[in-house]
Order: sequence, then C-alpha cells, then structure tokens
Amino acid sequence: MSSKTKTTTDTVIERDGYAEITLSRPRQVNGVDTAVLRMREPTVEDMERYQDDKGTDAQREVRMIANLCEIAPDDVRRMPLRDYARLQAGVALFTT
Repeated sequence: MSSKTKTTTDTVIERDGYAEITLSRPRQVNGVDTAVLRMREPTVEDMERYQDDKGTDAQREVRMIANLCEIAPDDVRRMPLRDYARLQAGVALFTT
C-alpha cells in the first residue's frame, strides 16, 4: 500500500479572511479533539504586538499563531513540527 503525502495546498486553504489548516491527525486543542484549525487574517495591530512582544522569535511566533487561531500557546507548543509548519504556512498566506 502506498500513501500520499499531503502538500501545503492540500492542508492550508484560504477562505474569506481566514485560513483553514488541516492537521496531520486530530489533536487536543482547548480540550477538544480538533482536526482543522481556523486562523484569522493578521492585522497591523497583530504585527505591532508581535514586534513589541518579549522573548525569542520562536516564542513570539507561537504566541502570535495561538492568538490568530484563538487557542492556548501551550496547545501550539505540543504540536508536532509538521503541524506547526502548516500553521506557519497559514500566516504566510496573508503576508506574501
């Protein structure tokens, strides 16, 4: 049996000011099994908050992504890197 690897275009879809990000498998997010996260489009205020925030670039990015998805930063931190990369791709949809 062969398996197909999903590409970013399969897992991150822009929809009217939001990105829908399909995780590699359901995860506990805000205490609920979740397969798809919804990320709102960042605002200039989000960018300012990110730039003024304390910590390393990685810590600041985790907090920004959590804010955009309306989830706890610890939920983002517990994700495997492949799902985190999908969240980063969601941000990139709105900044490129």
